[in-house]
Amino acid sequence: MNKKYSACTAMNSIEISPSPGETPEWVFLIPAGEVSGRDGRNWNNSRPAVILEYFTELARDLPIDIEHSTELKGPKGEPAPAVGWIKELQQREGEIWGKAEWTEQGKQLVGDRAYRYLSPVIIYEKDGGTIVGITSVAVTNQPNLKLSALNQQQGGGQLTKEDSMLKALLAALALSENATEAEALAKIGSLKDNLATANNRAENPSLEKFVPRADYDSALAKANNAEQKLAEVKKTELDKEINSAIEQALKDGKITPATSDYHKAQCSQEGGLERFVAYCAAAPVIGADSGLNDENINKNSKALNAEQQQIASMFGNSAEDLEKYGK
Repeated sequence: MNKKYSACTAMNSIEISPSPGETPEWVFLIPAGEVSGRDGRNWNNSRPAVILEYFTELARDLPIDIEHSTELKGPKGEPAPAVGWIKELQQREGEIWGKAEWTEQGKQLVGDRAYRYLSPVIIYEKDGGTIVGITSVAVTNQPNLKLSALNQQQGGGQLTKEDSMLKALLAALALSENATEAEALAKIGSLKDNLATANNRAENPSLEKFVPRADYDSALAKANNAEQKLAEVKKTELDKEINSAIEQALKDGKITPATSDYHKAQCSQEGGLERFVAYCAAAPVIGADSGLNDENINKNSKALNAEQQQIASMFGNSAEDLEKYGK
């Protein structure tokens, strides 16, 4: 059965050199039994032999770096030089010790007490917290740093950085990498409240800013109907004005009846009536009164009757004869 493991950096801090100028060959890495971190986390070193087996299966020396650069910078492709190497592990009454081979830089850093503590990166079972391996060791002056935790499946499975995901989550929440769990939970709670508020507003929008769709459609239909009726009224009034202008132009002899339909069509265009009125004001009279109104017709008729009466007298016809046979 596969067991899930986690890795923890800066599990605890163990002083490297008790006196200035000393560079120890063997360094103390993990206490026996219960192991407590300064941040309150707890593990147990109940199976030290498993830790040694893990080291043997790795088949490589463990790097000693500065401030866990192997775990933090190395995966990013950044320089993470070792200042020493753990060449061998030993169990001493349950404690885990490592044989260190220091580089010149490591000897100087440790001998000058520039760094005074060791912090191993431990692999431990998520269920129970039993330590089962070490992947690297760092020199540090900040005991129990809050650094990356790793997940690993037994058998050399791929390591997944839990804290990398945590950092990404904190970044998505617009929180710093050092934010506490309480701060993260508070921010998530705030976001959930904001989401609930947004959903409530979407379902129950403010009537000051939004109206129901049915009301909107009804108002839009009324506006369209009113606009259409107004357009019809304006067209009717325009038609009346055009007809009046055409009739006046015909009366004034400015146009002929044959062109009245043409002028009506022109007047119906935008600004057409104004142009027609201006045209009529400047146009000459081309269709004068013929004089064939009822009055003139009657007068001509009377004159012709008088002539007819004179001619009739010459031929001996009376007025009664003319009235009777003249038609």
